[in-house]
Amino acid sequence: MSAVLTPFVDHSGWKEHRIRPTVQPLLGDTKALRPQEAPLLQIRELKVAFDNGTYLIPVLHGVDLELRRGETLGVVGESGCGKSVTWMAVMQLLGSRARIDGEILLNGENIANLPEKGMTPIRGGRIAMVFQDPSSSLNPVKTVGAQMVEAVKLHRGLTGAAARAEAVRLLDRVHIPGAEQRMRAWPHELSGGMNQRVMIAMALAGEPDILVADEPTTALDVTIQAQILDLLQALQRDTGMGMVLISHDLGVIAQVCDRVAVMYAGRVVERASAEALFSNPCHPYTQGLMAALPDLEGPIRRLEAIPGTVPAPTAMPSGCSFAPRCKYRMIRCDLQIPDLLGKRPDHVTACWRQAV
Repeated sequence: MSAVLTPFVDHSGWKEHRIRPTVQPLLGDTKALRPQEAPLLQIRELKVAFDNGTYLIPVLHGVDLELRRGETLGVVGESGCGKSVTWMAVMQLLGSRARIDGEILLNGENIANLPEKGMTPIRGGRIAMVFQDPSSSLNPVKTVGAQMVEAVKLHRGLTGAAARAEAVRLLDRVHIPGAEQRMRAWPHELSGGMNQRVMIAMALAGEPDILVADEPTTALDVTIQAQILDLLQALQRDTGMGMVLISHDLGVIAQVCDRVAVMYAGRVVERASAEALFSNPCHPYTQGLMAALPDLEGPIRRLEAIPGTVPAPTAMPSGCSFAPRCKYRMIRCDLQIPDLLGKRPDHVTACWRQAV
């Protein structure tokens, strides 16, 4: 799905403060016509806390998400909202101090409490992750080819010439020119965009069911960003895998994603299809994010910033976590945490104003 953002911001009332995109389905996109199938991944009431040696510090407070095969889920929010922590918890990459509670169902199997031995074939083999900064993810003292072959050996069990041939094929698949020659290159000899393609190729080595892309275009210029996004979409169409795109860039989310979850302070505060979210954002936080988007086609207007910052995990408000920054704040907002509710099951919001 692609979207052209044409913001319309009306300050006269809370329910009219929205951005309306023109959403144009991609040619050949048949996702909307597919019968509903069982989710590939379900996250239910996921809670994460970190043990600092004296007490537990909660950082996720009951996250509910799901992903279907062939679907792209966008996860958006400011830094510190819990986007990356959620998916690091899914892959059990948070370290020994993390305490995880809830269910993480992969094809119906709960992997939340699997031992390390049980998680080894899942990481990379069934769920792969592409991290934000490829320069810090690739080993600077190993060639691209050595790292590619290592990934192929680990996930495919191939050795020798067969492993090398598969590594070259994967580099070629992500459109790295001269893949055979690039096998001899060191990471510092490649551009940021090329290194990101290498990371995507390594993620594909295990033929995963799910690809999690954590801010995959943040450090790249606009032209390379578009190329990486096009590549991810093409790979998803070819393989049918589910994809999760973690980003703070709403333009990217609108362009690529089928459904969107907006996170704030360790909770999902709004969840909807991309079309519904961008045409009718309901939570004040989502509306604030939209209002901060520049409109390149409409009249010149001042961009609005959301006052304040995301609360620290150790200073969480007793009620709605967004209440201190919200211009629609009510007494109830300071006293009770709202649940995710909605008149439609495919568009839910955690906001007391939506409940009245």
